[in-house]
Amino acid sequence: MNSRSTAFDELDQKIITALMANARTSFAEIGTAIGLSSTAVKRRVDRLRETGVITGFTATVKPSALGWRTEAYVEVYCEGAAPPRRLAEVVRDYPEITAAMTVTGGADALLHVRARDVEHFEEVLERIRQEPFIRKTISVMVLSHLLPESPEAGASQPAPE
Repeated sequence: MNSRSTAFDELDQKIITALMANARTSFAEIGTAIGLSSTAVKRRVDRLRETGVITGFTATVKPSALGWRTEAYVEVYCEGAAPPRRLAEVVRDYPEITAAMTVTGGADALLHVRARDVEHFEEVLERIRQEPFIRKTISVMVLSHLLPESPEAGASQPAPE
């Protein structure tokens, strides 16, 4: 079942908002804040997980603590029409690519890349460019995060050896 077929009300929204702010908030704390018992909150969270509205719980970690000190966005331009499925297969082979999406505009895809340092980023970029269907890339290095609490400012995996 997907989230579109799920009944989703104001209490569900309040629960999700509380969990997004702090996934370690107890069901009792959430219940007190929104006027439900902890058991009722748990039932709703279980339903939200079963229906795919809540997809998981993660820790946000300072990327540099995990060895990621360099960050960039890479526009990827393909020869012809590279199918998204093929792009997805390629990007899964790179632990340094933390997000990837197809986009509108001139580029075919946008990659969020984290690396240990500039030299490591350059190695990753060269490997990406060697893919047979990639015509060119344009990279933009991240200097600082203007919204340091955003998910994009965090990391979810350690840097590769």
